[in-house]
Amino acid sequence: MAASSVRRAVVPFSATASRVLARKSVGAFVAATRKTTKAPECTPGVEVFLSHRGVDTKSSVAGLLYDRLVQMNVRPFLDNRSMEPGDKLYECIDEGIRQSKVGVVIFSRRYCDSVFCLHELAMMVEANKKLIPVFCDVKPSDLVVLGDPAEHSPEDLKRYDRAIAEARRTVGLNFDSKNGNWSELVSRTANIVLKCLEEEKSRRRSRH
Repeated sequence: MAASSVRRAVVPFSATASRVLARKSVGAFVAATRKTTKAPECTPGVEVFLSHRGVDTKSSVAGLLYDRLVQMNVRPFLDNRSMEPGDKLYECIDEGIRQSKVGVVIFSRRYCDSVFCLHELAMMVEANKKLIPVFCDVKPSDLVVLGDPAEHSPEDLKRYDRAIAEARRTVGLNFDSKNGNWSELVSRTANIVLKCLEEEKSRRRSRH
């Protein structure tokens, strides 16, 4: 066969395939970090873990709630506020969830489109953390794993579905960002967190 007649087939690498590989890589990394025995030093004494989709709520309710909890002498974890350059992102997030007593889950329209958010929710449910859902511009019935199911492993899909089902069954705060009062939402959420922490401390004292 003449060299000029030999052609190499080029298969285009689609954006969807790229997302699938990226998400599966994240899932594999998260699974590996669960086996880590040494806790990172970036999240000492976390009491409340704030789970949110950054593009939706970082500059609004998540950041405002973090500041309010700090003012109330509560130790919250919020990714961009609780870590320093050089910290290991996923290990610190997982350790923050492990240390926390309460998890505030700020559901937004794109929350369930993030594998990181879904992992945080699943980890909190699996660890039996006290959940406080905040439904920001979404209803509990809207919560489903978004995107192509092939982007997740079957095991992770089951984890995410169980966690979402648990969140749907949990009474939360409903908020409409167009008509609601941000200050009232932040104050009410912070007061609920404080009450949950006090109840947890009372249970611990009664066991001793």
